[in-house]
Amino acid sequence: MAQRHRPLSRNAPLARSRSLPRCWLLTDERQGAALWPALARLPRGAGIVIRHYRLDTAARRALITRIRAIARRRGLVVVLAGPAREAVRHRLDGVYQHPRHGHPRLIELATAHDRAELVAAARRGADQVLLSPVFATRSHPGARVLGPVRFGLLAQRAALPVIALGGMTSDRAKRLAALGAQGWAGIDSWGADRSSRPVRIRT
Repeated sequence: MAQRHRPLSRNAPLARSRSLPRCWLLTDERQGAALWPALARLPRGAGIVIRHYRLDTAARRALITRIRAIARRRGLVVVLAGPAREAVRHRLDGVYQHPRHGHPRLIELATAHDRAELVAAARRGADQVLLSPVFATRSHPGARVLGPVRFGLLAQRAALPVIALGGMTSDRAKRLAALGAQGWAGIDSWGADRSSRPVRIRT
């Protein structure tokens, strides 16, 4: 059954009675201008996590405004790595790594690296959790990875939908779907030099 969440407001019509994304793009400063063609490769219904932590206030606001406009035109979901009040102020669909305190209509996207963090995310009532790193990543070189087997064991026991993150490609996403992944996410996965074809995750 498709996951559903409640609408944000009249200012965010795409949040109304919509399935949660099965694939996510996480923004990052190192993407530079490559971010824009990457957004163009996302399939309709995909999600964007706006991070860009090091931008000043004005530059971050401009980035959010531009991404939101693209997302509304193309039927994409946008969540913010920031407080719920900021997500509401920018008329976005949810929050990433932050609670939605006082804003129950926001999507809450959590992160986890182990069983304890998966349990904590479920107890907070998060809608989805990004479990990582499944494979080696450019963003965390040398970090210990879960690997497909451990990822599958954790995902299958989780009490909320698990999204695979870390070294992901569409081919790897297909493999992990059979192990319990409800979708996948990436920073570099949507670049022209990566396998970035849309993947349907069966539920």
